[in-house]
Amino acid sequence: MPMLGIENSIMDDSNDWRNAAHSTGTSIMAAEFDGGVIIGADSRTTTGAYIANRVTDKLTKVTDHIYCCRSGSAADTQAIADIVSYHLNFHGMELGEEPLVEVGAAIFKELCYNYRDSLTAGILVAGWDKRKGGQIYSVPIGGMCVRQQVSIGGSGSSYVYGYVDANFKPNMSKEECIKFVTNTLALAMSRDGSSGGVVRLGILTEAGIERKVILGTDLPKFFEG
Repeated sequence: MPMLGIENSIMDDSNDWRNAAHSTGTSIMAAEFDGGVIIGADSRTTTGAYIANRVTDKLTKVTDHIYCCRSGSAADTQAIADIVSYHLNFHGMELGEEPLVEVGAAIFKELCYNYRDSLTAGILVAGWDKRKGGQIYSVPIGGMCVRQQVSIGGSGSSYVYGYVDANFKPNMSKEECIKFVTNTLALAMSRDGSSGGVVRLGILTEAGIERKVILGTDLPKFFEG
């Protein structure tokens, strides 16, 4: 009995994971707390349905006090982050001080908007500066830019909007915010097949960034077993 589609799928490599783009189909998040911002992400990178990397770092340094969380095409988002970092480093040398977070977000927005037809990039820009303290700017696919107290992105975000709306509180303590971000990402990772691995956290304050990694075995569980 003939089996439709099998012969074509064997001969045609167009759907082969080896030819698919690397994608950070993902769960990313940033939340303000009293004194700064906490950013977080899972660590799974996929190539089609194949997991290409289990321990990707999607929290990318732009300056000492500005980081971005990347979702979409791994190549596109890394290239954009490198370009913004290049511009901000020059800008900082001209100013003689650290660039503002909103300036970094504006450059991300400009690039994502100007090249919206050829890029697949959803970015959360987060950081701390002496003018406005901790800040988060969401730059989704298409190049819009909006400041938010808490923002989520990536394929896993659609599962946790209700949890975020119900549990976010302005001016949380650092410990409360770490727990909130960790729980949100753990929930997203448990539901979304493109998210997984470890949770990487970055705590951005006046002192710079403090990094944390929460292993998969240490993530909170809500309904398993």
